[in-house]
Amino acid sequence: METRQVFERVCRAMADSAFYPHPVSALERRETHISVVFLTGLWAYKLKKPVNFGFLDFQSLDARKHFCEQEVLLNQRLSHGVYSGVVCLSEDAAGGVSLEGKGKILDYAVRMKQLRECDSLEWLLQHGEIFPGAMQELGRLLADFYDRCAQSDTIDGFGRAEAISFNMEENFRQIEPFVEEVVPRESWEFIRQVSRAFFANAGDLFEKRIREGRIRDGHGDLKAEHIYFSDGIQIIDCIEFNDRFRYGDVAVDLAFLHMDLERLGHAEMSRKFLSAYAERARDPGLYALLDFYAAYRAVVKLKVACLSLPAEGEEAEGWAGGRKLVETYLQLAYRYAMQFSRPTLWVFCGLPATGKSSLAQELAEALHLPHFQSDRIRREEMGESAGGSHVVPLDAGIYRPEMRHRVYARMLFAAQEQLKNGRSVILDASYSRRKDREDVQQLARDLDTNLVFVECICHEETLRERLKQREASADSLSDARLQHLSEMIRRFDPLEEQSPWSHLQVETDGPFLRSFMDILSGAYALQCLQVQQIL
Repeated sequence: METRQVFERVCRAMADSAFYPHPVSALERRETHISVVFLTGLWAYKLKKPVNFGFLDFQSLDARKHFCEQEVLLNQRLSHGVYSGVVCLSEDAAGGVSLEGKGKILDYAVRMKQLRECDSLEWLLQHGEIFPGAMQELGRLLADFYDRCAQSDTIDGFGRAEAISFNMEENFRQIEPFVEEVVPRESWEFIRQVSRAFFANAGDLFEKRIREGRIRDGHGDLKAEHIYFSDGIQIIDCIEFNDRFRYGDVAVDLAFLHMDLERLGHAEMSRKFLSAYAERARDPGLYALLDFYAAYRAVVKLKVACLSLPAEGEEAEGWAGGRKLVETYLQLAYRYAMQFSRPTLWVFCGLPATGKSSLAQELAEALHLPHFQSDRIRREEMGESAGGSHVVPLDAGIYRPEMRHRVYARMLFAAQEQLKNGRSVILDASYSRRKDREDVQQLARDLDTNLVFVECICHEETLRERLKQREASADSLSDARLQHLSEMIRRFDPLEEQSPWSHLQVETDGPFLRSFMDILSGAYALQCLQVQQIL
């Protein structure tokens, strides 16, 4: 009997509740292009279809057994008490099909505990029953998972720019036949061109991720419907049929879930899990690639939606639903492409000793951005080295008004050159005067870039303590001292002119890492809002 006929025979047997040696409360069959699942209420049984799609081959019985075993093994990394094992489907003495019988083996299935749909992240989000704390717990769990995941030179290869570019271009080629008829040419060309440009402007980021050990054997299909809040957090259905689909930057996995959560209308919940992950994993560089990989994942889903479209005129309802899916993923890909291709003018501002320069430097290293600091430029202008113990009066020496104007003008020019080349940039100065901030705003408008003012604030007691410590330091670039504090506070113009879309106020009294993560998450939200205003 042919393999397909045997498979259908097994499926017919499993469609009968009397087949199972345990109570069946409700029997349901669910199907994808590569598997058939039978839900019984207590257990779920998943069979591999005897198909060959090139990227997977389940045609032989041995292959189906192997990949069933792989599914159980790999999914136990992110679940507990769910995957029971692999069961045999055998021919019984009467010529029927039995579960775990002694006769000829007809097929294999993965047996797993049937999780309740109402415990899935997708259901909980749709019904408003998931909370930020749960998403933060998810982020920390994923950080610990990736820390344990396998890594090797072979796996690292999937994080290299050439491998990612190859996969990206393959997606573009496979979607091309649908452009114009299904996918609008203008939107498609924008996504394709800015994705290619990303490699020219930020290709070194991929090597940086490899050096940091961020390329791992991950999940490969991380989305809301595969995450359950049941006896803790259970994550199921990783890719078992092709190792290379799991290998890659952890940011690829995380971007897939991020994209899926935004598709479901829960961007804020996504930011909660991402921030918790980044803090636990010490992985701020995630944000440098997040939008690029989210666009990449959206394009993959767009490709699948295009390839799944029924022939026009057939299944009118299926055609309409398929076109809607194409539109959804195209819009997501376009928005992410807009976000990663649009440079940001970062401005770290605030009183001296608020920690703005340390935070700006940390961001520059994490996102691989140029960082222009007023204190350093001021000393370069005067040919001086870092401070020492001497005290410079306000508005005197290198701090006289004409020198301040000169320094701020030089910073604006440096930022302009970077932004014109499509690269984000960080300006780091007190920006205590409204006029100086308005000049920055004008530059962002002229070049049509994102703008994020990061205002660092802390209690006056904290400022006093930090300034005392600075006086004992011989290597501070800043000459601001405790005796200047009252006057600096009096002269600082509040950032009342700033739009809430571009102003992020961050408290820096607490741990440095907490403040830094607040900046990454908060600024990402502002950048997304600014792009949405354009769209």
